[in-house]
Amino acid sequence: MRTQVAIIGAGPAGSLLSHLLHRSGIDSIVVERSSRNHVLDRIRAGVLEWGSVEVLRAAGLDARMDAEGHVHDGAALVWGGREAFFIDINRHVGSHFMSYGQTKMQEDLYAAADVRHAAIVFEAANVEVHNPLSDRPSITFDVGGIAERVDADYVVGCDGYHGAARPAIPDTVLRTFEKEYPFGWLGIMSETPPLPDLVYANHANGFALASQRNPMLSRYYVQCSLDDDLADWSDDRFWSELTTRLGSTVGGQVVTGPSIEKSIAPLRSFVAEPMRYGNLFIAGDAAHIVPPTGAKGLNLAISDVHYLSRALTAHYDGGDDEYLDRYSEMALRRVWSAVRFSWWMTTLLHRFPEQTAFDQRAQEAELDYLASSMHAQAAMAEQYAGLPFES
Repeated sequence: MRTQVAIIGAGPAGSLLSHLLHRSGIDSIVVERSSRNHVLDRIRAGVLEWGSVEVLRAAGLDARMDAEGHVHDGAALVWGGREAFFIDINRHVGSHFMSYGQTKMQEDLYAAADVRHAAIVFEAANVEVHNPLSDRPSITFDVGGIAERVDADYVVGCDGYHGAARPAIPDTVLRTFEKEYPFGWLGIMSETPPLPDLVYANHANGFALASQRNPMLSRYYVQCSLDDDLADWSDDRFWSELTTRLGSTVGGQVVTGPSIEKSIAPLRSFVAEPMRYGNLFIAGDAAHIVPPTGAKGLNLAISDVHYLSRALTAHYDGGDDEYLDRYSEMALRRVWSAVRFSWWMTTLLHRFPEQTAFDQRAQEAELDYLASSMHAQAAMAEQYAGLPFES
């Protein structure tokens, strides 16, 4: 097979890149190691920066998002037994964000792919990248025991942390940076009406978060030990712990019900650079992972794809390679900004195993400062809402 851009991974990053390239008249083939249903069943992020919303709108993927997404002006914090404090993002930076589940975004992308009869190969095994430094890089894979090959001008790896794209960059070129956090998040999904706002909690028992996916689908998290067994977390135990950490006022507003999904996920930060090696590019989780505290993972994938689709369009439209040459450095500036913010949010709101009494008082003092300083609130609001894309 022959195409202009071979994309590995049919998750949000790969599917969106293929969609944007199609709108620019650029051919692509997408290769995905999992089944279509498996990709759709992933329970992932649900908060979109306004820049991400605008990218999806410009791509014609806005009808369902605007109908079902929930626009927020800010988010609330609770700590030290006090009432919830609201960070008014719209007031400070004139922006919003939207709750819209990644699963729904993925459904929208696949629906659009079906309409245009996109070339997506699911359940591809043994994916490998070949000759990334050449003018004709390629990928090989097996489908149903039959070997396949795609030759392309460019290969883009949107295949996640365990994918085939990043390992194709030699260790002599690739640098990785990683931080693992000594706790996880226990998350549940319930078919109950969510709280009107996202609420982050710092409590003596640990962090908690009240989030949402739609008017009758709530997403909640509590900090837990990485050694915890999911079987030990009954729904009753989870709801009791969540409402305790959110405090009496906020916790009293939580509508409880049976969980329809429950899982424990570790938290870590990871960055690989550069994000280009010859005619191979990496994007999304293949290049970076952030703890979900700052709600940046999906948004970084969208910004990577925005930069890359713009670069490829400039190349094919007029032979202008400036954006292609700048892709890695431009994307990494945004990545590191989000990594720093996510690290700060995680450090601010979680209880660490080795945390001393001094550390706890300093953490509480920083939260008090945030509540008392308009400048501190504006700085947080600017980063939570998402920095503008570079031109």
